[in-house]
Amino acid sequence: MRISTNQIFDLNIRSVLENQRGLSDTQQQLASGKRINKPSDDPVGAAQVVRLTEELDKLTQYQRNNDLLASSLEQQEAILRSINNSANRARVLVIQSGAGYTTDADRKAIGAEIEQIRNEILDLMNSQNEQGEYIFAGFQSESQAFEFNPAASGNKITFAGDDGTNQVQLSDSVTIQSSTSGRVIFEDVLARLNFSFSGSAGISVNQAAINQQGTFDNFHKDNYDPVTPANNEFRLTVLAGDQIQVTNVGTGAVVDTLDFQSGQTLNYQGIEFNLEGSVGDSVDFTLDAPQKKNIAETLHDMFLALTTDDVADSDFREAINDALVGIDNSLASIGLETSSLGGRLNVAQSIEETNLDLEIANKTARSAIEDVDYAEASAEFAKQETALNAALATFPRVTSLSLFDFL
Repeated sequence: MRISTNQIFDLNIRSVLENQRGLSDTQQQLASGKRINKPSDDPVGAAQVVRLTEELDKLTQYQRNNDLLASSLEQQEAILRSINNSANRARVLVIQSGAGYTTDADRKAIGAEIEQIRNEILDLMNSQNEQGEYIFAGFQSESQAFEFNPAASGNKITFAGDDGTNQVQLSDSVTIQSSTSGRVIFEDVLARLNFSFSGSAGISVNQAAINQQGTFDNFHKDNYDPVTPANNEFRLTVLAGDQIQVTNVGTGAVVDTLDFQSGQTLNYQGIEFNLEGSVGDSVDFTLDAPQKKNIAETLHDMFLALTTDDVADSDFREAINDALVGIDNSLASIGLETSSLGGRLNVAQSIEETNLDLEIANKTARSAIEDVDYAEASAEFAKQETALNAALATFPRVTSLSLFDFL
């Protein structure tokens, strides 16, 4: 086959350029540390690298979410711990105020401290995060969760937020609640269950008070009817033979029959009665509807009982009982939320460790595909350099092969 002079030049130039290109590619691999610098280097490997990089970017965002979640939950845990400590101090003060040796001045001093605790707890219930959002206000985080209006006719401290809760995604399949509405933690707390007299026919009531709150609570929960109010009314009727009959007014059913002596103490379902009456006389009492009250409102009521003059002893004892039950129920609710926070933090920590393991695995897989083998690349570079030098050295000699050189 005849090879023209132009072909000789083209073939030699192409050989030199190809060796230069190969040498440049290998040099770029050594300089960047990457075997794949453009998709054409390894189309399949390049696609795998893109997918692994996307997965790593997603894991990085999940880790950022996890850090923000942990910070938020730890802040809430610290707030609830402070409220718990303050509420326990208030509980001690309430018990102290009921001691027989306290004077009016002592009660007012205790009331002043309870007022300060109320203000402290109210401030904590209106805590804000680093972005200035009210933590316990639900989705209404731009305004404070609880408002205090001493002039209000009903509750003085009311919830102004909503039931919204925020969620944070920590992995492809796990989303964790990052906040809880103040309604759930503080507002939806049962106040002390109680009863009231609703009518009397001949019986005089000297005394009637709950002396075993747990027993009464069970009786209330078992018998209270939120649909039919008449079923919540009970009638005590004096019978012949020193007995008293307990009847449900709404259903007409006889609930119980007890021994009775007029003017002596009678205990029934946690209530201590002292009644005077004769055969046929009766008195009705009604189970009060359950009420909910946040701890700041409970402490405010106790503050008023301690600082208001001329409060009857019976009313003051009722205020103490109301406060103790309200504080205990609030502490139970706070304890449940604290446990929930701890559980969520544990899950977040576990997911963080899993994501870190996945991140290491994906980086290892990407490195195996993408990163250069320096020993192999160095050897390849030396080989390509030798080939280029050979091409450059032979080019002049091949191009000088001409018939005119022999003439």
